[in-house]
Amino acid sequence: MILVTGGSGLVGSFLITELLGRGLSVRALYREKIPVAAHPGRVEWVQADIRDVLAVRAALAGITHVFHCAGLVSYAPQDEEALLRVNVEGTANIVDACLEQPGIRLGFVSSVAALGQVPAAQQQAPGPLLVDEQAKWDLGAEHNAYATSKYLAELEVWRGVAEGLWAVMVNPAVILGPGNWQRSSTRLLRYAYQEHRFYTPSTMNLVDVRDVVAMLAQLTLNTERSGERYVLSAGSLPLRELLTQVAACFGKRPPTVPVPGWAGEVVWRLEHVRAVLTGARPLITKATARAGRRPLEYRADKIRRELGQEFRPLPETIRWCCEQLVANEQLGG
Repeated sequence: MILVTGGSGLVGSFLITELLGRGLSVRALYREKIPVAAHPGRVEWVQADIRDVLAVRAALAGITHVFHCAGLVSYAPQDEEALLRVNVEGTANIVDACLEQPGIRLGFVSSVAALGQVPAAQQQAPGPLLVDEQAKWDLGAEHNAYATSKYLAELEVWRGVAEGLWAVMVNPAVILGPGNWQRSSTRLLRYAYQEHRFYTPSTMNLVDVRDVVAMLAQLTLNTERSGERYVLSAGSLPLRELLTQVAACFGKRPPTVPVPGWAGEVVWRLEHVRAVLTGARPLITKATARAGRRPLEYRADKIRRELGQEFRPLPETIRWCCEQLVANEQLGG
């Protein structure tokens, strides 16, 4: 019996499909409502909050493998406490519950945001910055709240490993998939569909959700590896090129007006003030305004080498996402 947390999210929902395709029994956690078309009759859905210690313990009864996909992604300043409660405390609860049942295997979905900094010497060198699993977290550097929460969540998993837990972690780049049109990375596709004119001169590392769940499942179910983490990234694209490809798939006009760095600095400050005064989520934050100004490449050589698998090409992923969104009639809003 497999437990999936965050079963209604992008990664969780595709992971459930992957596990069912393997003929496995699946129990999945949800917070508010069971997703539409969520494999009726084939998944044991359990309403639970990962911050609830007793609910987590009960959910793990009879479980052999746990895939911890639940988490909060936000760069809004008002969500800093929520990020710690969900991403850190929630992960600690999962780890503690797993430790109470020896033999459980844990697959944890982290993020490239939890990786450490590029060495100072490399920052001075020309060309793109290269980051892999060996990067070291600099406690003295400035980190946004989301990155900090994922790093601290990883520390909870490492603690579990030190206490005897079998666990692996994956660190995906921005995950592309036909998810909720209003949430997560799918909003990038929505932005292109709505024919916005502006883009920032930044670069994004991307990966197909189908590759994420397939590699996570294989690491957790089919290998004996433990105490390891793996970068998952199919490659990088300038944001303008990504949006242009998406717009072409939808038959829309691509963005053409670059936003200079100084303008981004002004906008995130104004958005911060608006968010504090109104409680609304900022459209752009300090972290998102400054992200990707210098090309950064997350190296996924380790997962390629150990599993002998390649990632889907990004143009294929983008085309698939757009086609699925059209077929599922999710466009609009």
